[in-house]
Amino acid sequence: MSLINSKLELYKTHDSTLNIMQKSFTLFLVLFVCSTLQQSVNASIKIDLKRVEPMNWWIGMENPNLQLLVYGTNISATDVTLNYPGVEIKHVIKVANPNYLFIDLVISKQTKPGKAIFHFSSNNKDVSTYSYEFFNRTPNSKYRQGFNSSDAIYLIMPDRFANGDTKNDDMPGMLEKADRNAPYGRHGGDLKGINTNIDYIKELGVTALWLNPVQENNQPESSYHGYAITDFYKIDARLGTNEDFKSLTETCSKQGIKMIMDMVFNHCGHHHWWMSDLPSNDWLNQFPEFTRSNYRLSTVAVSYASKADLNITTRGWFDNSMPDMNLQNPLMANYLIQNSIWWIEYAGLSGIRMDTYPYPDKMAMVEWNKRVMTEYPNFNIVGEAWISTPAKLCYWQKDFLNKDGFNSELKSLMDFPMMEALKSALNEGEGWDSGLQKLYDVLADDYLYPSPQNMVVFPENHDIGRFMYFVNGDINKYKMAMAFVSTVRGIPQFYYGTEILMTGNGFDGHSHIREDFPGGWQGDTRNAFTNKGRTSVENEAHDYLMKLLNYRKSSNELANGKLLHFLPQNNVYVYFRYTNNKAVMVILNNSETDAKKLDTNRFNEIMANYTRGTNILTGEKLTNLSTIEITPKSATLIELSN
Repeated sequence: MSLINSKLELYKTHDSTLNIMQKSFTLFLVLFVCSTLQQSVNASIKIDLKRVEPMNWWIGMENPNLQLLVYGTNISATDVTLNYPGVEIKHVIKVANPNYLFIDLVISKQTKPGKAIFHFSSNNKDVSTYSYEFFNRTPNSKYRQGFNSSDAIYLIMPDRFANGDTKNDDMPGMLEKADRNAPYGRHGGDLKGINTNIDYIKELGVTALWLNPVQENNQPESSYHGYAITDFYKIDARLGTNEDFKSLTETCSKQGIKMIMDMVFNHCGHHHWWMSDLPSNDWLNQFPEFTRSNYRLSTVAVSYASKADLNITTRGWFDNSMPDMNLQNPLMANYLIQNSIWWIEYAGLSGIRMDTYPYPDKMAMVEWNKRVMTEYPNFNIVGEAWISTPAKLCYWQKDFLNKDGFNSELKSLMDFPMMEALKSALNEGEGWDSGLQKLYDVLADDYLYPSPQNMVVFPENHDIGRFMYFVNGDINKYKMAMAFVSTVRGIPQFYYGTEILMTGNGFDGHSHIREDFPGGWQGDTRNAFTNKGRTSVENEAHDYLMKLLNYRKSSNELANGKLLHFLPQNNVYVYFRYTNNKAVMVILNNSETDAKKLDTNRFNEIMANYTRGTNILTGEKLTNLSTIEITPKSATLIELSN
């Protein structure tokens, strides 16, 4: 190395050393100034803790992890500590909005119930605290029996069923006031009204209650239906309180009735508390301008679908008042999953009906199913996938062998193909693919479903025109439909007012299919909860369904039996529900005028095992089964025995 080069290296080294010293000093000054400024800023920042969700939790859960959403002014500027045996803060997650923190906890099996104090501090000084309570799980809550094919479900829209407490019709802070004359307004029905009429529900023979969403819907208008939730942890004050809902569930349980809670993961209400202060830009699915879903569910399951179409289906908004929640955000997905588990444990639920099931991120929904079923192995969830063809609907049932490898983990589905077939089958004459053949053909597709017994069968619900509208008020067709729904494979579901022949055309607006139940309000001119308050034809319909459902409660064949059916001939459709030593024979005669004697020789492959029967609806004893008398437009149900 030359002298010049040696000097250059020496100068470089010297200069580098000076440079490092200068940079270090500069960095020290920066850090000192930042620290001083931060202390000054922290001292001046206002900290205001507003909510922690979930508000409490339970020890002994299978999953030891719990994530808390903490919301409050500048809460992310605080340090969070907790000193409670068995509970550890694993992570504190900050997001774009400084008003949010997400705290990951790990809860050991040895944790004792009690109150844990979270400390939110700045400059080593507490600026806020929160008392968080851990409870023991209800004994055997893990093994709670979910709804199944032994049950019959009764769907109620709480605002339109019965007003048990007029004092909560208008509540402070609620944007929409009661107006019973407004077709889409709040009418005042509530949880107490349901509780008051629980004997009516039990006597009808139903064993499970599904309520349209009861969580807070503090929207300025049309909030009665419940599907625009503004607080996922709070019962709407106009329906009652969290404690009222829990009390109703306990009352139902004592009466042998299971509670199914309606939930929504796809969207919330645009007046939800977080809408004015979102945690992050990706909390919702957002577009440069309002973009409505195309509602084309075939895009979700079909491998040929364009990403553009799929994106609009699953990320487009249902309505401009229903922001679409982004379940691809893991914090959002975890928030909703924990919320459903919280309600199951808090209220003692036996099931969940999930609204608009295929629209949210499908992998997040898989995770939800798995986590719920891990905590409650005997639980059941039914998803609303409004798809009218079995070949597309089956994609969404647990264990269907989808070509793309997707497994929804969802046990139950609403049987929309059967509902669509039933609306028209009884109005049509016999044909190659018309009339009662439609029912046969839908059942013929059951090979697609991994669990046909978990399909929920229904003639109508809160989104569809009343069944009596589609059959032009014909009570004979009504009886045939009720007999079919009550005896076919799966889980039958009925809508409030079905039993008293409520009618209405859903095409002219949902208000026509969500009318008040007569007698649910003080001053009603009649009370259809009583025999005297119903017309003769309403009593005929009510008593018919009541007989069917109460028989069903004691029939293992209808609950768990296999199904064998025969092709419809001469407008007559015959099928059997059977076990090893007993069977129920169902005969649907869709003839307009023909009373006939049905020759049963065709059904010998099953009837050869039985020598006598009892007409379930009339009590008549049958000692000769070679022919059976049937009347026009009727259902005949016979319990077969040896």
